[in-house]
Parts: sequence; structure tokens; C-alpha cells
Amino acid sequence: MNWSPITGALAGLALVALPSLAQAAPRDPSGIWLTEDGKARIRVEKCGAQNTNICGYAVWLKTPLNDEGKPRVDFRNPDPKKQARASLGHQMIMGLKPNSEGKYEGKIYNAENGKFYDVTIWSEAQGELSVRGCMLGFLCGSQTWEQKGDLAQGQLTGPTNGANGPRADAEWAPKGNPAVANAAGSPATTGTTKQAGAPKAPAAKAAPSRTAAPAPQADSEE
Repeated sequence: MNWSPITGALAGLALVALPSLAQAAPRDPSGIWLTEDGKARIRVEKCGAQNTNICGYAVWLKTPLNDEGKPRVDFRNPDPKKQARASLGHQMIMGLKPNSEGKYEGKIYNAENGKFYDVTIWSEAQGELSVRGCMLGFLCGSQTWEQKGDLAQGQLTGPTNGANGPRADAEWAPKGNPAVANAAGSPATTGTTKQAGAPKAPAAKAAPSRTAAPAPQADSEE
């Protein structure tokens, strides 16, 4: 069975009604955070045109493969173009905006059911991130994510939309970075494939007039 556990930790957020929480001193939530159930590590970082929003990406999964031994995909996504994208590396925190309380609020995507929820995140204590998600505007629940400074096996470490990095949705893609994720959300690739497809003159014909130029091309093609 092919399913995606990226945001399993969020499943309980919509089930329990909690009282409002006290205001917290503003803290930059950027970092790598382990979800409360330990199923995923989420990279939180600044994003947006003014670098004032907060985006988050699943950069590590406890169970990255499905029952068939293949990488999990976001098959429940309401956008058909994203249903074949890899679960590892997809964007789940959608450009949260700062509010008057020094917290960040907006939408979070739950890959387990393909739905978006209202969410607020903030940090009151060093190494802890509070995540409060709501469904229907009134059924809300909170959990705490733990900051991680080590590197887990299989964790993506590259820059967003770069080699070995997570993939931003189009509207939150870093400016100035080449887009490496296609509509299906395939993993980042290097430029070697394009270079291999470039036309080249036969080595035998180029030898008389270009003694040194063909040699690097032959080596790179091998």
C-alpha cells in the first residue's frame, strides 16, 4: 500500500480543543525540527520576497519507503501535478506570516490526507517549537517539536531547490535559484544530463584543426 506519513504528527492537532496559549517572546524558528511523533524532520527557514515569511520542508522521514520498497509519493495531493512528487523534500509549511504576537500563522499541508490546515508556530524556549493547528477554525490542538543539530541518515542537506535539498512550491521558490523540481515534484538533478545531450563534433573530423579541444569532451562523456 502506497501512503505518505510526512505529517502524521499533525493528525491529532484537529482532534482536541485546547485553551488559548500565553503570548511568547518572538524567536526565529529557523532550524531542523523533529515532529512530536518522531516520524519526520522539518526544515524551517525564512522565505518570500522580503524574506519575512516562514516555509517548512520535510527533509527526513523515519519511513521513506512504502510497502513495495519504493520512495513514498504525495499521492493524496489535491493537485494532480503533485501526486507523483516524492514525499521526502516536499513543502508542508506554506509561507507563514508574522502576527502581532510575535508568532507565525498561515497554512500547513498534511500529506496524510491531502488537506491544508490553519497553523500557528512559535518558540518560547530554546530548542523547542510550538505548533498549533486548527480544523474548521475551532477544533485545535498543539504539540512541541524538538530542534535537532545532528544529521540523520537519509536527511536532505542541500539548499532549497538545489542538489540534495528540498523542493519549494512554485510560489515560494527561492529567487535567483534555478528551479530543479518539475511539476511532478521529482528530486533535484545536476546539469550533467543536459550536458550529455549537447551536440558534439566527431573527434576524428575535429582532430586536424582542433588538437586539444575534443579531448575534454571525450573525457566528460565517458
